[in-house]
Amino acid sequence: MTTQQYLVIHMTDASATTQLAQDEDRHMLESWAKEGDDAGALGPGACVAGRDRAKSIVVRDGKTIVTDGPFPEFKEWFAGFDVLEAESMEEAASFMAKHPSAVLGRILILPTIELPWDREE
Repeated sequence: MTTQQYLVIHMTDASATTQLAQDEDRHMLESWAKEGDDAGALGPGACVAGRDRAKSIVVRDGKTIVTDGPFPEFKEWFAGFDVLEAESMEEAASFMAKHPSAVLGRILILPTIELPWDREE
């Protein structure tokens, strides 16, 4: 069967007021990662540093502008990412529902696509 690659983005409460007990969080995460590794579905992934270390980069009029980020209006924080292989969005969603971020915040699942110039003709 053909699989699709998905970028999974973990979003959590920016104030970190919603938390699982460390043991429960760790158990859920380890169980989830083992299932994904055993199925060969889990690719690279990582947690990311807090918003105090984030930067925003734009180029305007040929100048690179680096500012502190994210902006204060963010209600959720991008906490990490994974690359996942699944046969369908439903399968990806079912697997990601077992991740602690599904309990603590929100998980975004985006199918990856090829750029037009990368497609075989």
